[in-house]
Amino acid sequence: MARRRQRSRRSRLVFRIALAVGVCVVALLYYKPARTYLHARNAVSAREAEVRKLERQHRQLERLVAESTSDEALARQARRLGLVKPGERLFIVKGIKRWLRAQARGTVGVRER
Repeated sequence: MARRRQRSRRSRLVFRIALAVGVCVVALLYYKPARTYLHARNAVSAREAEVRKLERQHRQLERLVAESTSDEALARQARRLGLVKPGERLFIVKGIKRWLRAQARGTVGVRER
């Protein structure tokens, strides 16, 4: 009877050790695939965020193109860049900000120093 108990305890101990070793082996086998999966998931979410940003930028650029295709818009933009039509003369007016400040104060006719 004592031998049976001892054998039973030993077999339980061996079973527990084998079970622990088996769990460790399974954990080691799953480590690399799990790590690869997590890395890929993070990379995909980063790319999705980048795609959303680029889609917003694309919509904004499409709006700009749609707005700038009219002749009036192109002419306004050309004027801002300092371009003139053939046969026109370019006049550069200086002191507009000062004139606007004077107009706001009501001293348009009075000369500032």
